Amino acid sequence: MKLIRFGKNEQEKPGVHINGKNYDVSAFINDYNESFFAQEGLTKLAEIIAKEKLIEIDANERIGAPIARPSKIVCIGLNYAKHAKETGANIPTEPILFMKSTTSLSGPFDPIIIPKNSVKTDWEVELAVVIGKKASYVSEQDAMQYVAGYVLHNDVSEREFQLERGGTWDKGKGCDTFAPLGPWMVTPDEIPNPHQLRLWLSLNGKMMQDGNTDDLIFNIPQLISYLSQFMTLLPGDVISTGTPAGVGLGFTPNIYLKEGDVVELGIDGLGVSKQPVIAYR
Repeated sequence: MKLIRFGKNEQEKPGVHINGKNYDVSAFINDYNESFFAQEGLTKLAEIIAKEKLIEIDANERIGAPIARPSKIVCIGLNYAKHAKETGANIPTEPILFMKSTTSLSGPFDPIIIPKNSVKTDWEVELAVVIGKKASYVSEQDAMQYVAGYVLHNDVSEREFQLERGGTWDKGKGCDTFAPLGPWMVTPDEIPNPHQLRLWLSLNGKMMQDGNTDDLIFNIPQLISYLSQFMTLLPGDVISTGTPAGVGLGFTPNIYLKEGDVVELGIDGLGVSKQPVIAYR
């Protein structure tokens, strides 16, 4: 299944994407939130799709993030070997963790807003994993049982805030609009091997990132198990697994986003998103 949410910002309703069309399921489902995933919502949704006549959504409706605001968005830094190399970093011996604020969540076609006083806003195409049930001290062997689905994520980053302002990376990762998710959350049955997916990103039509999840340093079972040793992962939580080579920071000279730019990105099976870039006003 492909889950979507549609409607005005912070008023989104749940829907599904079937054979190229979007359908409304808000008569049967409240939202794709922690409660939905925790209470076997995906099983119930499959039953609804099979037996109910669904209303098609107008093609002009805004598409929001495919899941409701989660309890946390946990991200992995330097998790592609080629990306670590381009930044001059050593290959991590354990996953590098940072958090994005949940207020950074935005829709797949919403604008990226360059923050006030930003000079180094950057892009990062990433495969994100949505957790399906409460996970604490999970083994790698059992980890994939906790996956509700996969989603395309642009881990937008302000490099000066992240790297030059002291403290942790979080301050360069959590600005408003810095976590466009979607267009869909895709259930695992549609993604037979998440470790063999092409992911790419273009800037104004020029390809900047073109990688594959086979370059991950720490794979999805390792990440879920590792994270669950330090924090309880709740249903609906997002783990963003890192970005391949080709970020603006990796070029000489560096390339950063400016007003008027257009970022487009995609992952095999997870669709394509597109974000125009505007300045904070």
